[in-house]
Amino acid sequence: MQVHAVFNRDGGTFRTLDIAAFALKAKEIFEQHGHTFQSDIVAGKDIVKALENAAARDRDGVLMAGGGDGTISAAAAVAWKTGIPLVVLPAGTMNLFARSLKIPLELNAALESLASGVISAADISTANERAFVHQFAIGFQPRMIKLRNTLEYSSQWGKRLASMRAFAKVIGRPPRFAVRLTIDGASTERTVSAISVSNNPYGRGLLPIADSLDQGKLGVYIADRISLPSLAKLAATVLMGSWRNNNDVDEILAGEVDLHFPHLHGRKRATIDGELIPLERDVVIKVHAGALRVLVPAEPSPK
Repeated sequence: MQVHAVFNRDGGTFRTLDIAAFALKAKEIFEQHGHTFQSDIVAGKDIVKALENAAARDRDGVLMAGGGDGTISAAAAVAWKTGIPLVVLPAGTMNLFARSLKIPLELNAALESLASGVISAADISTANERAFVHQFAIGFQPRMIKLRNTLEYSSQWGKRLASMRAFAKVIGRPPRFAVRLTIDGASTERTVSAISVSNNPYGRGLLPIADSLDQGKLGVYIADRISLPSLAKLAATVLMGSWRNNNDVDEILAGEVDLHFPHLHGRKRATIDGELIPLERDVVIKVHAGALRVLVPAEPSPK
């Protein structure tokens, strides 16, 4: 393989590494397995342009992205649009997509497993043509992320704690909004506090991630208008990873979801793969089964 890597030097793990030395180590490992390897180290603000340039230069190669979930999401969009296989290097705080792909989270172990990996097909989803690999969400999550971005954290558990602190602040003024949902052609109107649509349904683990990425289905999670006692219960179940047992959250599997917000006004926000974006009045969400080619370990690594 011809591997072109783009490393986000502002990504979670890379901020504490000698990233130039790491790039040399990555080159050594991949060349030991018979591949060619080159890399670009860029700032977070330049990551999308660097990914697009790398994909344009190496149409016959593979595109490696190293950074957090935002970097990986951007890289997946570029890889999908160009048809280039994607290599995910988990250098962020949560590494949600990498976990679903069963890629080791320790960086050197990830390099070794990927250098001997195989190309497989994975699903990718879109919200109004904007690609995502983990989740589109409205309601609680955009408010939480806006607040969480004002807090400091440096680890997975620190990020979860910051999220819960932000959640505690949101509880005081829970979002409530009207929406018309059309799920695989069937329409209903509801007043809800949150909607989350995932690229493949979440598994049963502590973190909200898909167990596999080839089911060809969206996971649709809807929290109706919630009272304060129910909010406290929801916060506890999210923290403990047992939210599936919460009767206030509906789970539906779908191939397409259309959302219409009749009373949308002001600068409302949604999130795609953890990044805040403007919320549009109409959102069409689709899953594209097997449309993203990804390099994965030849055998699943132990969790």
